[in-house]
Amino acid sequence: MFSRERRSAYSEAMTRLPLCFLVLPILLACTADDETGDLVLGAVSTPAFIGSESCADCHARQFRDWQGSHHQRAMQVATADTVLGDFDNASIDYFGRTSAMLRDAGAFVMRTENEHGKPERFIVSHTFGVYPLQQYLTEFADGRKQVLPFAWDTRPPGQGGQRWYHLYPDADIRHDDPLHWTGRLANWNYMCAECHSTNVTVGYDLDRDAFDTTFSEVSVGCEACHGPGAEHRRQAASGFDGSYGLQVDLDDRGVAAWVMDPQTGIARRSREARRQQQPESCGQCHSRRAPLIENYDYGKPLLDTHRVALLEDGLYHADGRIQDEVFVYGSFVQSKMYAAGVTCTDCHNAHSGELLTGPAPNDVCAQCHLPARFASKEHAAHNDCVSCHMQDEVYMGIDRRRDHSFRLPTTASDVNHYGAAVAYARSGGGAVAAHIDKAYSPIVRATLISLLRAPFDKDELVLLESATSDADPLVRLAALQAIHTAPPRERPMVGSDLLSDPVRAVRAQAALTFVSLRDRLPADAARVFPSAADDYRQSVLTAASQPESLAVLADFEFRAGDNASSLRYLELSIKRAPELAVARHAYGLALIRDKRYEAAIEQLELAHRLAPDNARFVYVYAVALNQLGRVEEVKSLIARARNAFPYDTDIQAFWRLLDR
Repeated sequence: MFSRERRSAYSEAMTRLPLCFLVLPILLACTADDETGDLVLGAVSTPAFIGSESCADCHARQFRDWQGSHHQRAMQVATADTVLGDFDNASIDYFGRTSAMLRDAGAFVMRTENEHGKPERFIVSHTFGVYPLQQYLTEFADGRKQVLPFAWDTRPPGQGGQRWYHLYPDADIRHDDPLHWTGRLANWNYMCAECHSTNVTVGYDLDRDAFDTTFSEVSVGCEACHGPGAEHRRQAASGFDGSYGLQVDLDDRGVAAWVMDPQTGIARRSREARRQQQPESCGQCHSRRAPLIENYDYGKPLLDTHRVALLEDGLYHADGRIQDEVFVYGSFVQSKMYAAGVTCTDCHNAHSGELLTGPAPNDVCAQCHLPARFASKEHAAHNDCVSCHMQDEVYMGIDRRRDHSFRLPTTASDVNHYGAAVAYARSGGGAVAAHIDKAYSPIVRATLISLLRAPFDKDELVLLESATSDADPLVRLAALQAIHTAPPRERPMVGSDLLSDPVRAVRAQAALTFVSLRDRLPADAARVFPSAADDYRQSVLTAASQPESLAVLADFEFRAGDNASSLRYLELSIKRAPELAVARHAYGLALIRDKRYEAAIEQLELAHRLAPDNARFVYVYAVALNQLGRVEEVKSLIARARNAFPYDTDIQAFWRLLDR
């Protein structure tokens, strides 16, 4: 049997993982119902990508800026020119185990422990990132690329750099830990590839548990942002149309200019901002999100290709400041600057990634904020704008990243700031609807709406009905997420028309919210439900290499009436992660529906032992035992559970029934 430490390994991984983005919590958070063919992903035809080198002749300055940038060096083949780490017989000790970095016949080699805890030599295939750290990838026969456990600190020695370090220096990550570098959570194909290369197709084979991942360019090239360039190149020779042969228009400024208002000291756009495509495009990677489809769809709203995390507890502080590794999008879209029409390239050179005005942040702020007013001692006791208005957090041990909500430094304690409403809602305070201001940014309103919990009062139902027709898709999605918290038989039918919403993330959430009620849907909603259900399936299958995702999909298939598919996904999930309690529990329920009662009891017992702190697991296990007439076992189990879970109404009611 697994140790107590292993039982909670997956939940620990969700909070300890610093690599890139973590999508599973977003998927798992959406499966809150209380009632309980061969697939190869990536079979999409490749668009006409031509590579960044093809852009250099006509766009020499932009290409020159891109050279050496973090995007251009996001991933590179390992060569003497690209590898920055010390592989000259260097070594590092990690909890008494020594790893070595060396050269062998021109190859870069890391000798470290394998998935069995034994020393093995691994050839570095690619570099990953460039500053302030560089990581290294190695390839496996099943198509996996894994991120090796030690990173090179590329900062200068005076800043503590030029050294090897482990991403978890204070935690002894052994070979059987889900965070071990050979495990699924350090897998490049699933965790990293989408945002470090161009035109990535993950190519995961569900039945073989193997990858055939492809990309058209190893780094983040021109077409990662602008879309496939073949038609653009053709039109360059024959004449441009209105779209220049590109699928996405990234010219957010257009003919507008920023004009200084001498009264306020703050610049305003000379023309009203149109829909800002740059944040939507950059957000495909610079956000905490879950992919909804295998291949990015250029020019669409971000929520048509990804599900973006809201200001969730553990990801963001209550006032919206960054906490966990959430990147930039979620903080930026809270800001007054975003609302005023500021876009990414108002501050950043899109091709080099550097600030437009040079390395001093105050200079870029001065473009729109009059220094005579905002650099004065009356405004601040110092001259560093970003220390107050863009507070930073450290990720991956040494990587400082700044919050982009450009807030006042006092928002955490300001009772009039929306952070107070978010903190109140997180604490379980009632009447959340009364705290939602229409002036809040969509991500804030969506966050507060998502924190509503059934049963809903009259005001909350009115709010939810209004939110399902909101102009912003993030608010519509949050309304569906809140409705989903009600048990199916008590779930209001508000929002079923969103099964045909124009935005994919909303349709997928609507399918999840109404799958248990599909037989009660209005005719128009019932007609489009199968298509929305496919959107949801596709969104989960983008993470099919993760056993948790298979358990999520199994639950959906059961509610959709397909117990055979549900069983198949659960069996695959358990095969790949025998210690995953949620899969064991769900498998037990599926076996009961399949009338295999003894096998079901075994799975439910395993789920309880793997997750003894889960009240639902022990309750369901006890109910199943009782149905089989094993009354003495039930009494013993519930007697312990009533003390362990004194506030669980189901367990306490069951005890009173047994005690009669």
